[in-house]
Amino acid sequence: MAKKILILPGDGIGQEVTSSMSEVLQYLIDEQNLDFQLSERKVGGSSFDEFGKPLTEETLDMAKNSDAILFGAVGGPEWDGLGWDDRPEQALLGLRKSLGLFANLRPAFLFNELASASPLKNHIIENLDILIVRELTGGVYFGEPRGIVDNETPKYGFNTMIYNEDEIRRIAKVAFEAAMNRDKKLCSVEKANVLEVSKFWRGVVTEMSAEYPEVELSHQLADNTAMQLVLNPNQYDVIVSGNLFGDILSDIAATLSGSIGMLPSASLNSSSQGMYEPCHGSAPDIAGLGIANPIAMIASLAMAFEYSLERVDLARRIESAIKTFISKGYRTKDLSTSNKFMKTEEVAPSIIRILQDEHE
Repeated sequence: MAKKILILPGDGIGQEVTSSMSEVLQYLIDEQNLDFQLSERKVGGSSFDEFGKPLTEETLDMAKNSDAILFGAVGGPEWDGLGWDDRPEQALLGLRKSLGLFANLRPAFLFNELASASPLKNHIIENLDILIVRELTGGVYFGEPRGIVDNETPKYGFNTMIYNEDEIRRIAKVAFEAAMNRDKKLCSVEKANVLEVSKFWRGVVTEMSAEYPEVELSHQLADNTAMQLVLNPNQYDVIVSGNLFGDILSDIAATLSGSIGMLPSASLNSSSQGMYEPCHGSAPDIAGLGIANPIAMIASLAMAFEYSLERVDLARRIESAIKTFISKGYRTKDLSTSNKFMKTEEVAPSIIRILQDEHE
């Protein structure tokens, strides 16, 4: 049966980096004679401009029936004046919630050749390889009740941070199993010193650790983890956290590599259906200039091959090609220390040539 892939370029540089990724994907489809069915739809601001909605029902239905969704980025200043429900970002939240994408996998790694691009000193950042597992569909972002009360004095806004046992167990299971495939170290991050929900989280994760005796489990408060990621990031292997803290920590970790344009992500549900996207945003300030780095989007394709498309071998080939690309000294503008750099549209052909050479 054909694997169904939905491509959602979105806005800004999302369209440029997705185009580069699609070149690599099409090359592998042709080379391997893969039985893939590709579709493409507008999403985010571009969808609102054409359809009046950031995420149409047709697009959502196509996503539900896809094995993998390859998502660029959404948003831009031209849509800042829209109401909450019409903002481009609602497309992303809507897809996550409707597809049940509860597990966000955010690798943060560094090619040592790019250590000088990191804001940290080389001896601190070299060999960085962390995986942050963030719970994505619960916590304070989705908790009820929530709202703004403006008919009382003083006015106030409120949100609810809530996790039930099943939500904690399923994300912890993803994290423990990821640790089993890496260095068998897992750090669970919360604020158990001040939040009841975090105290409950810590208890559930601790109980689950008995099922994974090979994994060294530690617990850390979120504020300390934020500091430690800057002081000594290589102490970590896998980090698991709830939605709010995971959001913050994964962005901190992403900056350590020197360019957020290098880092992919995967959001998975219990059926291994996934949405794959670069960690960067739509970067409207550089959209259309041909200087966006598409490596994170291409690396997201590798994650799609690994987790949803059942071709781990092709995931490894893409990852190897990216490593070779960097080792050969190829640089996009965000990574270049000189005035010489590759344009966005030059990256995919270079990656494809490396794939061809390694295949022969």
